[in-house]
Amino acid sequence: MKAHIHFIGIGGIGLSSLAQYFLKKGYKVSGSDLSASETTRFLEKLGIKIFIGPHRRLNIPKAASRVIYSAAIKNDNPELREARRRKILVQSYNEALGEITKEYFTIAISGTHGKSTTTALVALILKAGGLDPTVVVGTKLREFKNNNFRMGKSRYLVIEADEYRAAFYNYYPRIIVLTNIDEDHLDYYQNLKDIISAFGRYLLNLSPRGFLVLNKDDKNLSRLPLKKLSQKIYYYSLSQKEASKIRKILKIPGQHNVSNALAAFTVGRILKIPSQTIFKALGRYRGSWRRFEIIFKRPFILISDYGHHPTEIKATLLAAREKFKDKNIWLVFQPHQYERTKKLFKRFVDAFCLCDHLILTEIFGVAGREKNKNISSRSLKKAIDKKYHHFKTYFIKDYLQVLPFLENRLKSDDVLIVMGAGSIYNLVLKLKEKYLKRK
Repeated sequence: MKAHIHFIGIGGIGLSSLAQYFLKKGYKVSGSDLSASETTRFLEKLGIKIFIGPHRRLNIPKAASRVIYSAAIKNDNPELREARRRKILVQSYNEALGEITKEYFTIAISGTHGKSTTTALVALILKAGGLDPTVVVGTKLREFKNNNFRMGKSRYLVIEADEYRAAFYNYYPRIIVLTNIDEDHLDYYQNLKDIISAFGRYLLNLSPRGFLVLNKDDKNLSRLPLKKLSQKIYYYSLSQKEASKIRKILKIPGQHNVSNALAAFTVGRILKIPSQTIFKALGRYRGSWRRFEIIFKRPFILISDYGHHPTEIKATLLAAREKFKDKNIWLVFQPHQYERTKKLFKRFVDAFCLCDHLILTEIFGVAGREKNKNISSRSLKKAIDKKYHHFKTYFIKDYLQVLPFLENRLKSDDVLIVMGAGSIYNLVLKLKEKYLKRK
């Protein structure tokens, strides 16, 4: 019997995938989380013992030989303190995943935007090409039975490599894909220059026999210190010949997704997967959880989206306009993190131009990442109203009050996009409960 690993914050998208990985490897697995969720219930069905509620030192099993914790866990967490007191091996999610990347031919998908979709596309291409990859992705895929993890039998590992707090420094890939670099996580990084520097440092982890796949259309990627690299560099661009074919076959809308698919196509060709196999895999992809996810189409069209950055908002609205032409578009947006809202305020003001109606709920505060909370969505509404007059903006502090507000305002064939990375997803669940039961 292999060792026992305990996960603190097991319901998170990252930790839940690692828990499944170690379970498949034959380890005994347990975990804890503050509240039950779809994810914790799924893990329990797999046979994982999960403690729900406030974290307690007694949750650490006596037999535990390793404890892995999520980025949201603070140093004074009682379970973390107990593990250290008992001199149990303690690792962050990034450290644990980093160890795993050394054991595989790892393909790391990186960049400020588009990581989850590109990771999913690369995974499906490798699967179609018979390479049977293990996959750790930051969203649930229909093709993986609504899971964010897939256990393969080959030497290939596909991961989503996050830049927050330089998490990607822990990973050692054979292929790095860089989709773009943008201002974000400014509670950790000082500015765009600092972010570009971090990505440059990350590239030093690339295997000497590795490959770098870069988006030629992104101007910030051209500022990377690429001359120091000896590895083979491949560029992709919306101007290349494959782009037109991908536009025709791709089921997910938006130019940004054509770009993501081109990145995945490039990885497939590096691994010598035939082009026709790649195109078939791209054409079969139906989108993933909370990435322009169409929940239902009647009595109106409901879309759930994880976007929480001005660039992502613009891209999603552009994709909605492309797909739904002249339909009436409502956007319910919950800003994610006070620091992000404050530091990217002007960019947020300009991000919503393609919608017809905008509902702003109060900012979702992220525990442990907020220096101050001296900003509100009210300020954002005021600035938008001052600059733009072609769409209507509303402020509804509590996102659950959006439901009665929309009751008699939404018309048949209107498009409702519920967007954000925080608790706003509960509104999607309420809408599903209300309208899918009518069918």
